[in-house]
Amino acid sequence: MPIETAIWRIQEDSELQSLSLSGMDYEQRLQDIIAADISIVDPRLMVIGQEVATTHGGRIDILAIDADGNLIVIELKRGQTPREVVSQALDYGSWVRNLPSEEIADTFIDYQRDVLKKETQVGINDAFLTKFNFIPDELNSSHRLVIVAEELDSSTERIVKYLQEVYDVDINVVLFRTFQDEDRLYLTRTWLTEPDFLATELSSSSMSKGEWNGEYYVSFGEGDSRRWSDAKKYGFVSGGGGEWYVKTLRRLQPGNRIWVSVPGKGYVGVGEVLEPAVPYNQFKVDQQGIPTPITELDFEAPGAFDKEHNEHFVTVNWIKTVDLQKAVRERGFFGNQNTVARPRDPRWSVTVERLKTLWGII
Repeated sequence: MPIETAIWRIQEDSELQSLSLSGMDYEQRLQDIIAADISIVDPRLMVIGQEVATTHGGRIDILAIDADGNLIVIELKRGQTPREVVSQALDYGSWVRNLPSEEIADTFIDYQRDVLKKETQVGINDAFLTKFNFIPDELNSSHRLVIVAEELDSSTERIVKYLQEVYDVDINVVLFRTFQDEDRLYLTRTWLTEPDFLATELSSSSMSKGEWNGEYYVSFGEGDSRRWSDAKKYGFVSGGGGEWYVKTLRRLQPGNRIWVSVPGKGYVGVGEVLEPAVPYNQFKVDQQGIPTPITELDFEAPGAFDKEHNEHFVTVNWIKTVDLQKAVRERGFFGNQNTVARPRDPRWSVTVERLKTLWGII
């Protein structure tokens, strides 16, 4: 059924006052709002283009890229019929799926020069290092489609869910509505399908409906907040920077087996979870039989205990680990930007079996 969003102000006498929908010029301003702060759609994205001209004659409202180098087409509904907006998104998807790395890099340069009006443009690799702390092996191995609308009619919902569930198309709808409270404007966001579900339960490329093999994938992104050398030494995996990143980490429970990949490097370890996720200021490590707060130990990651970042830690008993320079990377290995995933992609089983062979794991 169509999604409806409403907001009420709670009065001092506990009565509710409904806020009215704003008269903001929705379509004119929303594209600029999203492009200026793509995190309101997905904090794991970077905008690389706006009003991007395709060879099919259309223009993509916003073109973004994620930490894995996959493209995301973001298209505003703009009063179109359900058939028109979905058809347009699919058409743009058919165009970006074959977009070579060189054109993606050029599109990013054009965006900085023509839209952001920057006198000096940075290359896409440098932008990746700044945003994600690494450079992916390849660009555009997959893509996603996101339709932005103010309201969702039943026809659009039926079409999108049909594409998701029957044909496994990575397409979603995000609803933004504006409400006015006296002189204040509020923007709300609602997804048709929870994004983490699509990213975790569906394959990011072939989107095949396979069976989960019971093994967990963990993406351990190196940066100021975490170093693989610390994780290997003290027995943990971690994630932080907001609830979006931490909530999948909480899936890990004692007894789960995890295979850890450092983005841009490869697979570095396999282990068994001993204790679930806790904030950094509650995490302790066994040091010669004494539970010692992690904050009292020597760490290579300078920002591991940053209060605002709020890194969360999961205790792990390592079965096998390797140094970063010996990380295992092979063509066809599974990769995903979520902190923790339960992949159903056939590549995941292939990846696990290959690592078992290389590391002598039963």
